[in-house]
Amino acid sequence: MRETMTAAETDARHLYLDLMKKVLTRVISFESHRPFRRALPDTKPLTWAALLPFRLLSRLTGLKLYRSVSDDLSFRIEGRDWPSDGETMIGLKRLDNLQSCIDSVLADGIEGDFIETGVWRGGACIFMKAVLAAYGETTRKVWVADSFEGLPKPDGRYGQDKGDGLWRLRGDLGVGVEEVRENFRKYGLLDDNIRFLKGWFKDTLPGAPFEKLAIARLDGDMYSSTMDALMALYPKLSRGGYLIVDDYGACAPCEQAVQDYRREQGITTPIIPIDWTGVYWRKED
Repeated sequence: MRETMTAAETDARHLYLDLMKKVLTRVISFESHRPFRRALPDTKPLTWAALLPFRLLSRLTGLKLYRSVSDDLSFRIEGRDWPSDGETMIGLKRLDNLQSCIDSVLADGIEGDFIETGVWRGGACIFMKAVLAAYGETTRKVWVADSFEGLPKPDGRYGQDKGDGLWRLRGDLGVGVEEVRENFRKYGLLDDNIRFLKGWFKDTLPGAPFEKLAIARLDGDMYSSTMDALMALYPKLSRGGYLIVDDYGACAPCEQAVQDYRREQGITTPIIPIDWTGVYWRKED
């Protein structure tokens, strides 16, 4: 159980964590230009095809092609776009949910470490550590699990992933482990309680060296990545801990994996929506 905080301490923690969320998403320093990416929701296929000569030139020269963007923050707040240099793309609402879940397990003394599976530039994990630091919690570890090479090419284990092409976005989604480590360091949050699990989830998660989890946040997009994480992690999630799924509304295979696992395990705890894509529930049994 954490110690009772004074009003001044509470205000300071609130301001620090609010600032962290705005900086990690770059809401506080919203960019005026952004690189072209195939996965951006407003990049039309014909536009992408017309840019082929420039994309080839970019590969040869190392130069990046940028475009101007509007100053509308709604997409960023809801986690619908990719920040040019922000550490997370999950938006403010899902960061608010993450903070609420962490506050809850700390207040209730729920045992276990925290983990995110699929971290991109590490922003959500950095925020997990920031919340722990704000409350002076030094015993829990934050596990940063990712291939650090992007998403896997479908391997045939699950038909639900047949035809999935997200693995082709490795240039955008494949952020190296050293870059993520450096992101922790620049916020002053890299220490021995930050643990990196590098590799495909099917290989790293079943034998991961922790016994209990209080927070498990899944961000794997695909059926296989979501199912691999659920099978390995949910049995270690403490009663009263939280299971958070980032891609439930955005990726049908992810939603299907969650529904299949819940049905197979007899989980009836209601799924609670966070925003347009994120959901969570608290483990009751």
